[in-house]
Amino acid sequence: MSGVLDLFRLDGKVAVVTGASSGLGVAFARALAEAGADLVLGARRVDRLEETAQLVRAAGRRVVTVATDVADPAQCQALVDAATDAFGRVDVLVNNAGVGTAVPATRETPEQFRNVVEVNLSGCYWMAQACGRVMGPGSSIVNVSSVLALTTAGLPQAAYAASKAGLNGLTRDLAQQWTGRKGIRVNAIAPGFFASEMTDQYPEDYLRSQLPRIPAGRHGDPTELAATVVWLASPASGYVTGQVVPVDGGLTIA
Repeated sequence: MSGVLDLFRLDGKVAVVTGASSGLGVAFARALAEAGADLVLGARRVDRLEETAQLVRAAGRRVVTVATDVADPAQCQALVDAATDAFGRVDVLVNNAGVGTAVPATRETPEQFRNVVEVNLSGCYWMAQACGRVMGPGSSIVNVSSVLALTTAGLPQAAYAASKAGLNGLTRDLAQQWTGRKGIRVNAIAPGFFASEMTDQYPEDYLRSQLPRIPAGRHGDPTELAATVVWLASPASGYVTGQVVPVDGGLTIA
């Protein structure tokens, strides 16, 4: 007889993770592998993907890596094709690839703004579209949004915040379209302040300056975020769809 912890297992499942060459994407891939999934990893820096792939293999799971720029719909389709060629299926998509800028609104160029939206919003749509064509009932899409879609954080983040707010809307609409008709659940996580390659670009001591806004009194650990992704990817969240789940230490309630 299976118990509640078995609902968090992903044995026999295939998960696609974008932006898997660094930071949170690495944590997501490793956690999904530990939960039992085989992995298909996409990122622009394919050389660094191999480091993530080694973590997946160390967890005893199979893995495929594909150079992928999610802003290009053809490359998104190629990533999904690689998954079906290697494993015959796609059960989980973690839309993690993302970029950000911190440019004042009066100085941000059209190219800078469009680049952020093309990766963070359009790229998630192209990936979901390609996966949605092959996913079966019981599948799950997890979009990586941000608390900056829900609040501000003291930096000029117009393009990033707009792209992530758009991603929240996309999450709800895809859930409405696909959950009942296809059996594909679509949710998003909204991370608060987690150290990552993106936050390394922020001003020195910026993350520390935000601590007074966080009821938990600390920054998040990537494993906490990865555990939330496993929950949303797994049958444990089988009655959850169309939701944006903040993982932020209480930042958005403060």
